[in-house]
Amino acid sequence: MAYDERLARFRQAHLNPFNKGPEQQERPDGGVPPAPGDPEGALDLGLAEDHFSRPVGLFLASDVQQLRQAIEECKRLILALPEHSERQKDAVVRLIHLRLKLQELKDPGEDEPNIRVVLEHRFYKEKSKSVKQTCDKCSTIIWGLIQTWYTCTGCYYRCHSKCLPLVSKVCVRAKVSHQAEYQLSICPESGLDSQDYRCAECRAPVSLRGVPSEARQCDYTGLYYCSSCHWNDLAVVPARAIHNWDFEPRKVSRCSMRYLALMVSRPVLKLREINPLLFNYVEELVEIRKLRQDILLMKPYFITCKEAMEARLLLQLQDRQHFVENDEMYSLQDLMDIEAGRLSCSLTEIHTLFAKHIKLDCERCQAKGFVCELCKEGDVLFPFDSHTSVCTDCSAVFHRDCYYDNSTTCPKCARLSLRKQSLFQDTEAEP
Repeated sequence: MAYDERLARFRQAHLNPFNKGPEQQERPDGGVPPAPGDPEGALDLGLAEDHFSRPVGLFLASDVQQLRQAIEECKRLILALPEHSERQKDAVVRLIHLRLKLQELKDPGEDEPNIRVVLEHRFYKEKSKSVKQTCDKCSTIIWGLIQTWYTCTGCYYRCHSKCLPLVSKVCVRAKVSHQAEYQLSICPESGLDSQDYRCAECRAPVSLRGVPSEARQCDYTGLYYCSSCHWNDLAVVPARAIHNWDFEPRKVSRCSMRYLALMVSRPVLKLREINPLLFNYVEELVEIRKLRQDILLMKPYFITCKEAMEARLLLQLQDRQHFVENDEMYSLQDLMDIEAGRLSCSLTEIHTLFAKHIKLDCERCQAKGFVCELCKEGDVLFPFDSHTSVCTDCSAVFHRDCYYDNSTTCPKCARLSLRKQSLFQDTEAEP
């Protein structure tokens, strides 16, 4: 029981196992002390004991130095032990615990406020103990078990508590709120010399040769960034999608990636003005535009229908609210879903559901249909039917063939015109 006796002596006297005098070098069993390079002796340096659990009065000003010595001894032990052995695995686990304890002493946990506001960032203290996050400021791992860290609720910027005072970039959500628009030029490069050979964000010196830091170009802004501000993240670039229908992810800076992530669902792209020829080459866009136009024609039926309001049919498009407001604006997510074929399928299903309610399920909506006044034959017509045409002045609905074959004016428009003239004459006839 030499191990237990040694541990008991250590607990009672609070001795430092790394600073032993000559009189303490004898083993309790009277044996010869192990050689310095012997792995068996390395375990005797306290690596197998839990003397880093901070007993009262043990750790003084030299704690960090003691831990560093233990870490070095543990490294030598791992190299000396047989590979893939159980003892080597235990030594690796011990090395991890020692390093975590060293990090804890360097960055002790302290009572931090739950909310911190820095440059329009609204940072909330995280309670997650995950160690898979990376600090956006210092580019090092966030050890959630022992370190305090914050996340911005607006742009999801993550950083250590100690890095908060060093944050120099304004929250991207503020830019999205004040100026929600894309850079629509494809990689507008101006040259590294125009940036004075410095990072576009943190102004650190950069060079294409990688000295002192590698210059990495952002495909969205065309600017160059250092490796701390550009992690080679991939994102779809809006300019390439609109002009070239190219959705291949490109390398962008951290700031651009957060901006694009916040903007991806915002309907800010008016394709008819930016690139009207796109509808000639992408058939899916024409199909989506027709479906959106039909949904806008169905909207008045749902607004005045009690059953439709109770069923909340319009909430089928709550993720794409702009689809029930206009047929011109698109978000980048819309274009990505069109290219992948997802939007056409989902929108067709919603269109079918809406049409079924109006034409089959609801008697009130059926009563708001039209009869072709030109031929006065056929079924009840609705403005979103594929074989109909709508008068632009009075919104009356006719068969398409009847409407274009008729050389006279719209019957409803003529009737309304006669009624206005009659009312005008009656008003003049009154004394």
